[in-house]
Amino acid sequence: MQKTFVIFKPDAMEKRIVGTVLSRFEAAGFDVIGCKLARLTPALLREHYAHVASKPFYPEIETFMSSRPVIMMALQGDNIVQRVRDLLGPTDSRKAPKGTIRGDFGTEMMKNVVHASDSVENAQAELARFFKPDELLAV
Repeated sequence: MQKTFVIFKPDAMEKRIVGTVLSRFEAAGFDVIGCKLARLTPALLREHYAHVASKPFYPEIETFMSSRPVIMMALQGDNIVQRVRDLLGPTDSRKAPKGTIRGDFGTEMMKNVVHASDSVENAQAELARFFKPDELLAV
């Protein structure tokens, strides 16, 4: 069983589609093993987006991701990292096919509804960044 990390981004919160998107994860057989609502701080965002924090577009990411509280979840399931990525579709929602989460609900590159870990290693690092060990409950 793999674990992965997702953030329901500010656009998902604003559109009130968290339940709709979560139902797709549950229909795929994934278990929620951690969940919390939080407002992401600049320091936490800079750590999470360290790979692009020096880029000229980073301030826009920080402004967007801190614009309202988000829901962070830990999910568990077979081959979950890849399967969640497949359900989401490409990062750029404009290129995501209908039937994928981003294709159905996203509007652009940044406003793409959900962040999801892109590898098993990143999932482990992101889960450790956003959840304390006792906040994850095995199913």
